[in-house]
Amino acid sequence: MTDYPIFKNKVAAYYTLGCKLNFAETSTIGKELVSYGIRTARNGEKADICVINTCSVTELADKKCRQLIRRVHKQHPKAFVIATGCYAQLKPEEVARIEGVDLVLGSAQKANLMQHLNQMAHRRIITSQIKEIRSFVPSCSAGDRTRFFLKVQDGCDYLCSYCTIPFARGCSRNGTIAELTAQAEQAARDGGKEIVITGVNTGDFGKSTGETFPDLLRALDQVEGIARYRISSIEPNLITDEIIDFVLHSKRFAPHFHIPLQSGSDEVLKLMRRRYDTALFRRKIETIKKLLPDAFIGVDVIVGFRGETDEHFETCRTFIESLPVSQLHVFSYSERPGTQALNITPIVDPATKHARSKSLLDVSKRKWREFYETQRGRNAEALFEHTRKGKFMYGFTANYIKTEAPYDEARINRISAVRPDGWNKDHMALTVTFLD
Repeated sequence: MTDYPIFKNKVAAYYTLGCKLNFAETSTIGKELVSYGIRTARNGEKADICVINTCSVTELADKKCRQLIRRVHKQHPKAFVIATGCYAQLKPEEVARIEGVDLVLGSAQKANLMQHLNQMAHRRIITSQIKEIRSFVPSCSAGDRTRFFLKVQDGCDYLCSYCTIPFARGCSRNGTIAELTAQAEQAARDGGKEIVITGVNTGDFGKSTGETFPDLLRALDQVEGIARYRISSIEPNLITDEIIDFVLHSKRFAPHFHIPLQSGSDEVLKLMRRRYDTALFRRKIETIKKLLPDAFIGVDVIVGFRGETDEHFETCRTFIESLPVSQLHVFSYSERPGTQALNITPIVDPATKHARSKSLLDVSKRKWREFYETQRGRNAEALFEHTRKGKFMYGFTANYIKTEAPYDEARINRISAVRPDGWNKDHMALTVTFLD
């Protein structure tokens, strides 16, 4: 290990915006800095170094990044501020102009942050051409959560017409099954009970190693000490019958699926350059529900995409209404520089986007509540987390029912047999009776 005495006894603070993948990577950066003697800041403590891992999935994400950077600079005026992540890769000059930013690192450089931090006097912006981003950097972290996040894949080859992620993270690549299984085993030794498998295009695992995603799932299922796995967002065309059947028969994989739809209109899906149609999507959802009737299914939807007419949206809403899904994650389309979607007309005005978003959020709220109602009175197992709100603690069942119970430290990070009963005070979780 190279010695960096200048940073001994320094204090660092970490900030993350965006996806689960970003959170895992920020944690890995933090572990690296700790190994060089840089302590993590405690609540309210002034930091010498601030690392901000940015997101750029939407225009709003860019705005939040700028606001966060300015806030961090105000809170830590003497700190050396490093901006990295997707926004830093896509718009490094713009990020560098924000007051307080000392160093901008692209996607390929964040894995070697300590090296660049040591050379901070030499350059202010360090990025690579996206075609040069080829390596896979492993990350597995828990941060302040009970769940660990295991990065199994990075990058994307899909080039959907609205998305800049391939330009921010590069081509699809992954770790080996042996490496990832070893990380899961370490998470178990560190006390982890649940692991979320994450990536940019998780189901595309195997592109760089010749292995398969089902083989990875089978290997992880054998890791002792991990009680539960969740598969984060997986493309509809990549969630095979083999994967669904595996979850049905596995020892540890939860009946919880997060599947991006983006639009329930085949015409809009073509404009988006998605790799499936609504007929395929319906088959996947119905297969899951046939084999795993209590599975929680979350679905991503984009409203107000360029070219989306009132008729397209109504087709989308009707299609979603007809599906046995549990919750929607609704996003308003955001213009992204350099994407092919900018060539599509007509443009949907902001007021229409807002109305369409509200319409689907109403659908989501109703479906979510209906799904929770089906689980009341049914025995389950919940993993309670460190999060505490007043006198209560919170956890999730395998099929992602949020549960509330009086705080009991002995049950934190432990699987408990429960029976979800009624709704809590704010109707955001089910209260439970303990059965053990």
